[in-house]
Amino acid sequence: MPGEVQVKKASEINAPTGAQTEGMIRMNAITDMSDQICGTVMIAKPHTASAIHHHGEEDTIVYAAKGHGTIVSGLNGSKRQDLGPGDFALIPAYAEHQEVNDSDEDIVWIITRGGRNPIVENLKGWGES
Repeated sequence: MPGEVQVKKASEINAPTGAQTEGMIRMNAITDMSDQICGTVMIAKPHTASAIHHHGEEDTIVYAAKGHGTIVSGLNGSKRQDLGPGDFALIPAYAEHQEVNDSDEDIVWIITRGGRNPIVENLKGWGES
């Protein structure tokens, strides 16, 4: 028998949860509801950057809902890829990266990961644990 449909109202998604970086607000939306997938909202304040991090064994899909941000990745952060409203990005498991907001406005990304709860492993630097 299939499970019940569950809805999380926007009014319930309003408090920072999980690993945080100054200027980046991560809020759980759909967590502890499925063994296979979870969803979060990430808001990046103007002129901020996340810590360099990865998401462990979880593949991650990013949907850029608002604003213009950048994902920095690659060897020692050598690759910059910009995301604007409507863009998607795939971040493979264990891929080191950093979110950057160089703009004067908040960016809002909707994050989907392959796991029951989001994994965020902040690193000391590129290639460091």
